[in-house]
Amino acid sequence: MAGPSPAAMDAWWDDVNNSTLWQDRTFHALAALYGVIAVVALVQLIRIECRVPEYGWTTQKVFHFLNVIVNGVRSTVFVLRRNVQLVHPEIFQHVLIDLPGLAFFTTYALLVLFWAEIYYQARAVSTGGLRPAFYTINGMIYVIQILLWLLMWWKPVQAVVILSKMFFAATSLFAAFGFLLYGGRLFLMLQRFPVESKGRRKKLNEVGYVTTICFGCFLIRCIMMCLSAFNKDADLDVLNHPILNFFYYLLVEIVPSSLVLFILRKLPPKCGIAQYHPIH
Repeated sequence: MAGPSPAAMDAWWDDVNNSTLWQDRTFHALAALYGVIAVVALVQLIRIECRVPEYGWTTQKVFHFLNVIVNGVRSTVFVLRRNVQLVHPEIFQHVLIDLPGLAFFTTYALLVLFWAEIYYQARAVSTGGLRPAFYTINGMIYVIQILLWLLMWWKPVQAVVILSKMFFAATSLFAAFGFLLYGGRLFLMLQRFPVESKGRRKKLNEVGYVTTICFGCFLIRCIMMCLSAFNKDADLDVLNHPILNFFYYLLVEIVPSSLVLFILRKLPPKCGIAQYHPIH
């Protein structure tokens, strides 16, 4: 028995994309998922603070705090998605949709920084330049993106929109490369430790899983941004692509965040160790 024809499938897809019910359900589902992740990250942040309050804002605490902010803002934007689509001038729509994505980059770049510090400390190499480099790179990315937003506001032509999306794709590729470089290095270094080393297998799995997850999500984001820049049917900034939006955000933020928070759920020891130094 023959299945539905391509024309019938296209008609069904158009009906779904243009259905107010599908749009509302999809974006409310995304809002709920982001809200759950924000609550989980907040609970974990409180648990860590109760465990080691004396160590101030450690890398681990900042990571969870940024997760709360990113996912909380995403949840709010998706709850108010129709209102966001009506905001004028249009540049503010781009800011509300893109800014959490930049914050997501910063959040997970913290893991790259953390692993780079561990790797170089283990090799007795100075890590003094890593944090300034982290702040400089993030600062440059935000400044360039703000300039692109201002340019888009001043001259809202398609070429500027494409440039902005390609820059976003480039930052995602940069993040994917960072995870591959330092996650891979740390993984290989841990593999060389004696088999009987305490916690070696658990830490090896943790680094391997998080590296794979984060490399994959940022690579998918890069590819999707490139497609979105040159193909209107792949545009993620419009209401009438609810299914595409759902799977995109599910694959590049919701599932990766959920898995990473689960993998990194272990609380720091009460006695404290060197890796839980504050962020200055």
